[in-house]
Amino acid sequence: MNRREFLKHSTAAVVATSTVLSACTKQQSKHPTTTIGEQEGTMTMRLNPNTGDEVSLLGFGMMRLPVIDGGSARENQNSQIDQDMVNEMVDYAISHGVNYFDTSPAYCQGHSEESTGIALARHPRDKYFIATKLSNFSPQTWSKEESQNMFRRSLQYLQTDYVDYLLLHGIGMAGGDKDGMGAFYARYMDNGILDWLVEQKKEGHIRNLGFSYHGDINVYDMLLKWHDEGKYHWDFVQIELNYLDWDYANEINPRNTDARYLYAELAKRGISAVIMEPLLGGRLARQPEPIANRLRQHNPTASMAQWAFRFAGTPEDILTVLSGMTYIEHLKENVCTYSPLQPLTEEENTLLLSVAEDIYGLKAIPCTACNYCMPCPYGLNIPAIFAHYNKCISEDKMPHYGDTDQQHYMQQRRAFLIGYDRTVPKLRQADHCIGCNHCLSHCPQRIDIPHQMQMIDRFVERIKQN
Repeated sequence: MNRREFLKHSTAAVVATSTVLSACTKQQSKHPTTTIGEQEGTMTMRLNPNTGDEVSLLGFGMMRLPVIDGGSARENQNSQIDQDMVNEMVDYAISHGVNYFDTSPAYCQGHSEESTGIALARHPRDKYFIATKLSNFSPQTWSKEESQNMFRRSLQYLQTDYVDYLLLHGIGMAGGDKDGMGAFYARYMDNGILDWLVEQKKEGHIRNLGFSYHGDINVYDMLLKWHDEGKYHWDFVQIELNYLDWDYANEINPRNTDARYLYAELAKRGISAVIMEPLLGGRLARQPEPIANRLRQHNPTASMAQWAFRFAGTPEDILTVLSGMTYIEHLKENVCTYSPLQPLTEEENTLLLSVAEDIYGLKAIPCTACNYCMPCPYGLNIPAIFAHYNKCISEDKMPHYGDTDQQHYMQQRRAFLIGYDRTVPKLRQADHCIGCNHCLSHCPQRIDIPHQMQMIDRFVERIKQN
């Protein structure tokens, strides 16, 4: 799918690209309005062709819930979820048109579904759609009985007798000693659990059945082939899509698949797409100044996040775009960006794909800080190591050995090493990786984590010596 075809799948593109993106324009609608300053706007809704549901373009991802000690449950794994703040954010979201809430038994150390259920149960059931997943990653959960119990616990925690959207979680990911295809069959086919889920849908406990994709493209293609053959019907599919992954997911990591292909395969079948990682773990919200300035020259008032969310929301076959929001300020900005959506013009789309080319040239590690690789058996803080390395790349603060400006090199070297020690305790740094490969099967981005740890360790040792 080329750039022009991308825009064919979008709603009519706006011409006035200089409009302030952070202000929501007034529009008549039956849906709640968002007020920013003196202007009002309504949440853009997308129609689910299977059920007729009007789904908010912004979906609330319940994977980075706030905790009492500050930050999110992904960062502070031993902290208690701040339920009052979760309630406040859910209330704000619903009152401003957001009605899609995405959770999983695996999120927030297993507490996301319960917290989500508490927050949502305070509202009428017809005011929101619940999406959750069968997250049976561990071989201990591969039996039919254990997988069934996982789904039943989800209903219990979410305080409902049905879920609106149920996903097979992370198809294509390796698991146990099996590759992507082997893990898929072990998790869903050999135990008969997929057929059981189909029965649950017939009984009304699941309204829409789909899957989220990470990893082996052969599994993705096989499931869509089954859809074509009528073996299984997929009501929706969740994929990773952003303007960097559109063309460069496979270039950055050969084990990933470009979003251009993933989206096109769904669009030609009329399967609704749910989007994850529109900001690529926050990476696209924090751009190096030269790249950020290119976007500011086009629109001085738009944030980097708004550009990314507009890209993710423009194609018309996208049902909702998930954002894992910890702070209500982020929720408010994202609500405003989609209240209503200003679809990308062809010029803006071309600009973002050019920006993606520049970002790809930075060669950062494609970690989204999902924490699935944690805990490391040997104590490494894998996401923090990658975050510091990527931050120095994105801010153009990497020490380059051989820099002809020796003073500049020494300043960059000192900043990298001091920042590394402050960000990651010494006993949790890359030099403690023994290459046990425990993390490999858990990474949705399919990063060769031990290899990257060795690379970072060699880099650190080289600049220490120079």
